[in-house]
Amino acid sequence: MDEKAYSEVVEKDFIATEQDVASLLASTYSPLTFIMNWQGYFDLQEESGDCIITPTRPNGWDDAGTYRRMHQHEWTPEQWQPRNTYETCYNGISKANRIMDQIKDDRLPIGDLKEATMAELRAIRAFWYAILLDTHGNIPLVTAFVDEIPTQSTRQQIYDFVSSELLEAIPNLSDDANAATYGRMNKWAAYMVLARVYLNAGVYTGEVQWEKALDAVNNIIDSGKFELSSDYSSNFAMSMDHNNKEVIFSVPYDRVYSGFGQFAKWYPPISRFVFGTSYQCWGGSGANPQFINSYQEGDQRLEKTWLMGPQYDMSTGELVWTCLNYIPSLTCFKDGVNKTSIDYGYRVYKYELNKETSWNWENDFAYFRYAETLLIKAECLLRLGQNEDEAARLVSQIRARVFSDSSKATVTVADLKADTKIKYGTLDWDNNIDVAGDQTPVVLGGLYDEYGWEFACEAQRRTHMIRFGTYHSKNWFNHVAKKDGHTKLFPIPQTELIKNSNLKQNPGY
Repeated sequence: MDEKAYSEVVEKDFIATEQDVASLLASTYSPLTFIMNWQGYFDLQEESGDCIITPTRPNGWDDAGTYRRMHQHEWTPEQWQPRNTYETCYNGISKANRIMDQIKDDRLPIGDLKEATMAELRAIRAFWYAILLDTHGNIPLVTAFVDEIPTQSTRQQIYDFVSSELLEAIPNLSDDANAATYGRMNKWAAYMVLARVYLNAGVYTGEVQWEKALDAVNNIIDSGKFELSSDYSSNFAMSMDHNNKEVIFSVPYDRVYSGFGQFAKWYPPISRFVFGTSYQCWGGSGANPQFINSYQEGDQRLEKTWLMGPQYDMSTGELVWTCLNYIPSLTCFKDGVNKTSIDYGYRVYKYELNKETSWNWENDFAYFRYAETLLIKAECLLRLGQNEDEAARLVSQIRARVFSDSSKATVTVADLKADTKIKYGTLDWDNNIDVAGDQTPVVLGGLYDEYGWEFACEAQRRTHMIRFGTYHSKNWFNHVAKKDGHTKLFPIPQTELIKNSNLKQNPGY
């Protein structure tokens, strides 16, 4: 019998347009929304660092110890956040492989669009692998949509694959930066993936690649397509779109189809009376006081990133809660009494509050910003000992929009080479240094601080700390350093080890 299909397009009848190609590729991008959702990449990168803490609250938040383990670097192969990252990345990789295979054997005939489409698929697949290169390191390298059980590759092999794939894809990627490429891997987004990979090459392979990282960001800078926004907060506004010249690559969110849920961890349930929202938050995480105390006087990024001080009922004017720069401990348990409070800790306030939604936010997430491009260039120049005054100028340029006093915005080479302003050490109940631990000055500590202040709460902190050597050496809050360094890589999830006997666990687990 000859069947006539009306409900769907069958392969033999498919003739692709550019719009069709965009729809085909969408499935390779859509898993990225896990970044700002529950137990996603934001939690992985921030909860394990020195910026975000999730203590117990009056309404719970121990959650079987998941946040304590993330803070104290005592996670296991069953830990949610690393497992979610691993599984989500392979979801994106698998979808890219499937579409690539369909195009290669002409099951998806896309004519003249083939070369550009394959380049974009290679770039987004390399992007997914770049995340895993940073988080898990020694992973299977799967490049086809097959049912064979994969073998495990080394971190060096994943690094080589990511860098070579991006270099080969970039010439055939679009150099547009407009509505058509918004949220997609164009040439400039691919250069940013490559820049981050090269910037952290010393961590990944033991061989630094400052020159290559510098070349990657110079390509973006020299394009003239990007610039710093005059308003720092515009990068986190609900209305942020392709017209924002600072955003190089974003993850679009939609309150109906794929919303942004991380905000539910930031504000207590009673916050709806302060903000006038119809939905209810659950209020767990807050800022590490040590990180807050490092901000320089006059730096507007403090108030543009964190909710601070008294919060009042918008109808009655009554005090609802007070955001204190104080968290007593992870458990808030002392002398046999659980002394939790919604007041403990400044709250994330970087992303424009979405009052129009019943639950999901639709703030797009700026994964790559031009500010990072400039900071990477500054770091590479300083690491190489080249044109260091230019490095200081670039950092001062970024700071200029967040300081009213231009003299305070300007930094010198000496400032960037000074030690960090974060006072490391575990804190006692009164937030005084308890166990100082390693007090070795941080190399380029001033630049390290700039990364922290500029990109706080943008899912980057863990990676910066590892590169600057603080992640496994410093004590902070209730975290004591794991000096053997094994926590710089997360464990391969236990579920994957059970499914695939070819896999071996990362060292230290």
